[in-house]
Amino acid sequence: MKNSHDVVKSMLRTEKGSVMMPLNKYIFWVDKSSNKIEIRTAIEDIYKVKVSSVNTMIVSGKPKRVRHALGYTSEWKKAVVTLKEGSKIDVA
Repeated sequence: MKNSHDVVKSMLRTEKGSVMMPLNKYIFWVDKSSNKIEIRTAIEDIYKVKVSSVNTMIVSGKPKRVRHALGYTSEWKKAVVTLKEGSKIDVA
């Protein structure tokens, strides 16, 4: 079984995430091979909260250009985690 810190890499602090925080929704950068059940148990283990639901999406890489070479950034997985009523992650 994977370690909780291997599944959840970091919390994303974005403008969209700040708007979603009053709704008990938090955005995380997670391991690309992890599933929703692993993400749920990792969030509950790390932050000691109760998770209501997990929504995941694969963010595709953007095209980037370095001089004459055209390439892409790597794709990654993002998870939107909704917490149960009364649970809160302290973001300071």
